Amino acid sequence: MTPARGDLLILAPHPSGALPADVLREMLGDEVFDTGKREALLRRVFLEGDPYTDLIFALPGARFLQAPWSRFAADLNRHRNDEADNGVVKLTDFARQPLYPAGFTLSPGAREARLRRVWDAFDRQVETEIAGARLMIVGHAMASHGPALGPDTGVPRPALTIMPGTAGSPTFPPELWERLRGACETAFSPLLTGNLKRVAVGDPWTTDTLSARWTARTGVPAFGLEVNVGLYFPEWGVPDGAALRELNAGFGRFADAALGLLG
Repeated sequence: MTPARGDLLILAPHPSGALPADVLREMLGDEVFDTGKREALLRRVFLEGDPYTDLIFALPGARFLQAPWSRFAADLNRHRNDEADNGVVKLTDFARQPLYPAGFTLSPGAREARLRRVWDAFDRQVETEIAGARLMIVGHAMASHGPALGPDTGVPRPALTIMPGTAGSPTFPPELWERLRGACETAFSPLLTGNLKRVAVGDPWTTDTLSARWTARTGVPAFGLEVNVGLYFPEWGVPDGAALRELNAGFGRFADAALGLLG
């Protein structure tokens, strides 16, 4: 265990496939009591989230905070007031398939209640855990190709993407970006083969919302890291346990190196 990891906060905002019972009932209606349909929906939201990122990003010695609810209850990596299709409360999945029955509407009062219970609760936990941290890393998984609800529909994605902000609005020091990319490539090198070799900065996203929000609030450097699911979970077959283990080891090496870059 590396002592410096106590200075690292890791967030996993999207690994859960669980839904609060009231949200589950809004999505299924009376079919919530049908075991097969309920389990099918929960499997669907799990796969549409960032599956197994809790296993990839949890490190011994680090501060680690994972979301208890699916991103389809409320997306913690969105601004609280984001009302876009892919905003904080989504009515469709990433293939633009509806999550709720035809004609469903979420009233302003119900939306606010959901955000208070889900989004605000996580926000308070991050506020507690980030105190005294030197670095925050937000762990994500991305589909191997851009989905229908995304900025790069149909485009092949890198093996790994670092999201450190933009030159004009960085969340991690820009002068360290190339060294950070190199450290990532080295740390994960055992898994970078075939069509999944490229380690990118800012492709297809430059910034993740949690990093931007908390760096602005606290000054703590932060960045998001996207892992291509093709490295461990062919869409959507059987997850590769050995690959998950190696991804976790690689992330440990990378996190230690990222902390080292900050001195």
